[in-house]
Amino acid sequence: MRVVLALCLSALSLSLSAQTAPAAPASPSSVTDLAAVAVSGVQPGPGLWKVSKGGHTMLLLGVISPLPELMQWRSADVETAIASSQQVLQLPDVKLKVDVSFFGKLFLLPSAYSARKNDNGASLQQVLPAPMFARWEVLKAKYIGKDAGIERWKPIFAAQELYKKAIKANQLSKSGGVQSNIDALAKKYNVPETSTDYPLVIEHPHDAIKAFKASGLDDMACFGHTLDAIEQDMPTMTLRANAWATGDLDALRKLPDSDRRGTCVSAITDAEFARKLGLSDVPARMEDNWLATARASLAKNAQTFAMLPIKELLSADGYLSKLKAEGYQVEAPDADDSDDAGPASATTSAPSTSVPGTAASVVH
Repeated sequence: MRVVLALCLSALSLSLSAQTAPAAPASPSSVTDLAAVAVSGVQPGPGLWKVSKGGHTMLLLGVISPLPELMQWRSADVETAIASSQQVLQLPDVKLKVDVSFFGKLFLLPSAYSARKNDNGASLQQVLPAPMFARWEVLKAKYIGKDAGIERWKPIFAAQELYKKAIKANQLSKSGGVQSNIDALAKKYNVPETSTDYPLVIEHPHDAIKAFKASGLDDMACFGHTLDAIEQDMPTMTLRANAWATGDLDALRKLPDSDRRGTCVSAITDAEFARKLGLSDVPARMEDNWLATARASLAKNAQTFAMLPIKELLSADGYLSKLKAEGYQVEAPDADDSDDAGPASATTSAPSTSVPGTAASVVH
């Protein structure tokens, strides 16, 4: 069951969809001609956002994916923030819960692997338009190599595997070691971490697999946009990863982000099986779950540390915009004092004084 739904849920998950606010599309030449190389060594990352109300404060780190694989993320601001906090909120995600016994899960595995494949054992060459398959062959040879099995996968699963291999080959990683660093600091200062995952319970997993097989996915656009992202947008992904690592929020706002993820999410949420399983409104429920947890933490703690995809900090309709509309003061780390406080522009930065004699020690 997890084999089939893991990709679907990860596409819906905000922890993998960390991205910048929408920007004007760049011309092809401005993207493909860039010789971008991922930064390495110790990097500070961006400054912290601040949400406050009634003497209670939440300091937030915005994250993106992918990040430079060879960087060592060490932030004195983050260490100071966690050391002075009473609670750490983890990134929002979806937690899949399958209502079946251990032995039931074992019996689900054959069906799950079967559901990952094209109907009637069809190959990608048979289901893809010829020009798209030709592009796939070139990229597969470059990033995956000789793997005959993947040629029988549904396009959305093959696209995800190709994307993972491509970012790895370009010295990028999904998380850059940020989460492991946060975990280590929370443990070091004995600050409890709280999950903000939205629990999704699959009560009838056998029926879920049948529904997935029966309805299928309209995933041609997802596959095509993934090829576009790898062929054309990899230099920009690297520049965005570097901008995060060096704390350049202005560059993050200006660099365009591929629409690959949104297209693949739509392929899932618009499918009939997603509506039957309640996946179509998971992003909204994830948002509600995080906001409820954030409000409770702000009311209870003098200071809370949290993480969010940077999109939710920069965009006009992100999570922070909802808190601002409710009367919370929102301050960004890179704006002048004269600016209006908001998700993308604000008044003051988070504290920058480091805890004496300390430094984040976990490296990705």
